[in-house]
Amino acid sequence: MITIKESTTEDIKNIQGLWADGDVMKYIGFPDGLHETEESIQEWLNRFRTLKPKENHYSIFEDGKYCGETQYRIDEEHRSASLDIKLLKFARGRGIATQAISHAIEEAFKNGAEVVWVDPHPENAKAISLYERLGFVAKEMPEHVIALGEDPKVYKYMERRKG
Repeated sequence: MITIKESTTEDIKNIQGLWADGDVMKYIGFPDGLHETEESIQEWLNRFRTLKPKENHYSIFEDGKYCGETQYRIDEEHRSASLDIKLLKFARGRGIATQAISHAIEEAFKNGAEVVWVDPHPENAKAISLYERLGFVAKEMPEHVIALGEDPKVYKYMERRKG
C-alpha cells in the first residue's frame, strides 16, 4: 500500500539519504548526490511548515518503506505551482510516482493554483512520459519561472491547467 504523508522531523534521515543518492539527483545537477546536514534539512522543512497550505512537502512510503518525496509550491501572484518528485531507484516504474505526483497536483489545485508545472531534464524520458500521461503539455518557459532561476536551455517546461 502506498502512503503519502506530510513530511515531519521523523523523515529527515530519509530525505537526507534520498538527496545524497547520485542516481536520484543526477538530472538536477548533482550526479554525486546532494549532501546536507540534518540541521539544514530541518530548516528547509520548517519553511514548508510555516508556508502551508501554499507549500507542502510529502514523504512517500510503500508498505512502510520510504520511497521518496513530492512537493508543491504555489506562486500566488501567477496562481501557478511548481511540482517536484524524487524516488529511489527501487520505487520507479511501479505507479508510485503517478500516485504521489497526482496527490501533489490535487493539493496544489485545492489550495489556489490554477496551473501546475514541472521542468524535467530533457534526458529524463521516464519523467517526461509520466507528466504527459498526467496531462502536462510542453510549452515555452514563462518569464516568472525563469526569474525563479529555472533555465529554459537546461530544462523542459511542462504545465497542466486545472479542470
